[in-house]
Amino acid sequence: MTEYGGLPDDGRPMTRYIRHACAFCALLLAALLANAMRVQVVQSREYDDNPANRRATIARYQHPRGNILVDGGPVTGSVDTGEQLRHERAYLNGPLYAPVTGFSSQTYGTSFLEHAEDGVLSGADPMLAPLPLWNDVTRGRSPGGDVVTTLNGRAQEAAYRGLAGRKGAVAAVEPATGRILALVTSPSYDPAELSGNNEAVASAWARLNHDPEKPMLNRAVRQTYPPGSTFKVVTAAAALDAGVVTDLDARTRSPDPYRLPGTTTRLTNEGDGCVDASVRDAFEWSCNTVFAKLGVDVGVRDMAATAQAFGFNDTDLRIPFSVAPSTFDTHVDRAQLALSSIGQYNTRATPLQMAMVSAAVADGGRLRPPYLVERTTRHGGETISGSGARPGRQVMRPATAARLMELMAGVVEDGTGTNAAIPGALVGGKTGTAQHGLGNSGVPYAWFVSWAQSEGAPEPQVAVAVVVEDASADRGEISGGGDAAPIAKQVMRAVLGR
Repeated sequence: MTEYGGLPDDGRPMTRYIRHACAFCALLLAALLANAMRVQVVQSREYDDNPANRRATIARYQHPRGNILVDGGPVTGSVDTGEQLRHERAYLNGPLYAPVTGFSSQTYGTSFLEHAEDGVLSGADPMLAPLPLWNDVTRGRSPGGDVVTTLNGRAQEAAYRGLAGRKGAVAAVEPATGRILALVTSPSYDPAELSGNNEAVASAWARLNHDPEKPMLNRAVRQTYPPGSTFKVVTAAAALDAGVVTDLDARTRSPDPYRLPGTTTRLTNEGDGCVDASVRDAFEWSCNTVFAKLGVDVGVRDMAATAQAFGFNDTDLRIPFSVAPSTFDTHVDRAQLALSSIGQYNTRATPLQMAMVSAAVADGGRLRPPYLVERTTRHGGETISGSGARPGRQVMRPATAARLMELMAGVVEDGTGTNAAIPGALVGGKTGTAQHGLGNSGVPYAWFVSWAQSEGAPEPQVAVAVVVEDASADRGEISGGGDAAPIAKQVMRAVLGR
């Protein structure tokens, strides 16, 4: 063996150094792979959610958003701005459909259907992918899908025109299914004002949120009101189901005025003829004294059970966005129960809730949960999820519902609701004027709830609730018939095709 520079000539020490270098490089490579795995898998959500990471936002607006459809046509769209956040949301008749669509803003997020169905509309829903886990592998988005609503465009327009800018709301449902046919709030706003991300959007946001008229408040589902005498439908149902009332034409032994139990407070009526009035007459002319006493006779337990069966105190109602719970106080004394039974004290209801009450009467005592989305589809029209319909429940005996239909029809034929009558259709209704404010000092809310059935139709096709906040309510129950009933009439006519 020869030596050169003090190293053996077989190169074994050099080979050892190369092996060590290779092992070290392999260790570095493993460390790099482990770090990449940590970043891309373990911490991916943290980086995705980091406000400084705009890649997800840029990807979200890279493609047009899917549409919300009414009567088969889109009421939304997308505008290509050519900017980094490329597509902005556009709206057709924005103020008309704002309580349904909500807004989709590059700055302020989403609301209502734009929020509840964001996965479908944005293309992020896995059901839109051509293959399972496709989007997870490609880290891409499918084209946005469409949301087909249950709305009847003619009914929506009739409700909006009827309110004519006055503060209030309208809700209409199909009794046999629970499909929401109209959902209108007034005053309204144009969601397109909030779509982008410039200074004009920030200015519009500030203006809308500081407007004392609250145009962004969805009064149909997110505002509760004292329902006033429209709640007498619920009280009458409780009395009939409990057997407290067996004959609609029998005298009720009700004084006028009626002294609230345990107090010196005397409850009166707006009109005359309520002393010892029958339930039929008291319902047609909305005698507070009769129904306050009736609620006391029924008792807290049965009144509360009936109200809750109709949907009061339900905190889980979604259509698919959430609905403010309507309330009936279950911890009241007899005087408070008397006031609760005529839709005052702590009783509160959304217009949608009162449309549900009317719909249950019209459907033989069965309440179908309301829903707003008929189906969702891929961009090409293929259905990916079906109707939001859910099983109904019996909230009163069918015989009770039939008698309530009779009472409500009498209100429109001979009582305070004659302004809702439609030639060629059977219409039932109930007027209401709800007191509110300190010492009942506020301008009363005008209410009307109703249902309508065309001649020859096997069952009622629509149930409606209308509330007008700034009505000219100075004549008790008649204001509900004068201000709210004509709006309900136009909505019912639109649904019936008259």
